[in-house]
Amino acid sequence: MKNPNIKWVYLFILSVIWGSSFILIKKALIGLTAYQLGALRTIITGVILLGVGYPKLKQIPKTKWKWLFISGLLGSFIPAFFFAIAETEIDSAVASILNSLVPLNTILLGFAIFKIASTKRQILGVIIGFIGTAILILKGSELNPNQNYLYAGFVIASTLMYATNVNIIKRYLQDVKPLAIAAGNYVFIVIPAIIVLLFTDFFTTSRLNNPDLPNALLYVTILSVFGTAMAKVIFNKLVQISTPVFASSVTYIMPIVALIWGVLDGEAFSVVQALAALLILVGVYLSHKKRA
Repeated sequence: MKNPNIKWVYLFILSVIWGSSFILIKKALIGLTAYQLGALRTIITGVILLGVGYPKLKQIPKTKWKWLFISGLLGSFIPAFFFAIAETEIDSAVASILNSLVPLNTILLGFAIFKIASTKRQILGVIIGFIGTAILILKGSELNPNQNYLYAGFVIASTLMYATNVNIIKRYLQDVKPLAIAAGNYVFIVIPAIIVLLFTDFFTTSRLNNPDLPNALLYVTILSVFGTAMAKVIFNKLVQISTPVFASSVTYIMPIVALIWGVLDGEAFSVVQALAALLILVGVYLSHKKRA
């Protein structure tokens, strides 16, 4: 008989992995540009997932490939660059908290585009979450006047793409195996990532001789192996042994992990921002709470 508590172990591991992704992006940016980081993250993850999931590609119906293309673009390719670009200007802890908007945007887009009904409690959660977001960004711009908080828009845009991707998977890819979805996504985005990398200065002598490059490559490799490829497998496993609602509770924990990393790395974070973060998490909680 399987241990019913194993789901908590998976939840904890996933929270630590995803919560640590934001500080890894920040550290990798010391030796890489945002475009190099996004491209390398996509390439390394693609090699891993295609290597493991290639046999699954034959099982994908032809009618599903267009949705896999859109899913790969919105769920993996563009966000990999957008998060890196955002963290050139805003702190990693703030980026992680803004990432918590994904469940709220999933409900919002599900209602607006995919005609998925929402409860009054979920709508209230969305409103509270976005109030918290506004406070977090405005206070952050006051606390860090040297940072351009307009770059938070890249994170918010990414959460909208993640939310769209979730709805696409639920509606059009429900009968496709999770590993096949992941591998199918990267069929389309690995080559564009290689092209992006070739158009940067990554292969120039000055970049290759940069003393910060080895550490940056180590960080982006850890990010790709654990934060993207392995995390996808763990999350899929967590959904299988629990419920989607339980699995989504990782959203509550990973910002705490990211905040701890950020504070340890010297990032400034005020009490008002902490309260704004709490508002966002309350909004996420209300949006996932079942109707009483």
